[in-house]
Amino acid sequence: MLTDGTVETDLRSEFKEAGINQTLHRIYLEVKCNVNILTPYSTIKETIVNQVLLAEGVIVGNIPNTYYNIEGLKDEQSFELID
Repeated sequence: MLTDGTVETDLRSEFKEAGINQTLHRIYLEVKCNVNILTPYSTIKETIVNQVLLAEGVIVGNIPNTYYNIEGLKDEQSFELID
């Protein structure tokens, strides 16, 4: 058996909303393998990409006393909340 190919790695970071003043942070290791499959009649080249989750954490901020969800309201439908 003969191995032939290369491996490349890269760290990826992702931030996602996880609630009111909470952020989900994930760190991935992306592994990209360029492999050659040797057969008696030809050589087949393939690229395989996979991600491995290394760490995950929730960043918690201060929770407000009140929360207003006024998304989608037009100016004429709302009133001035803060002077």
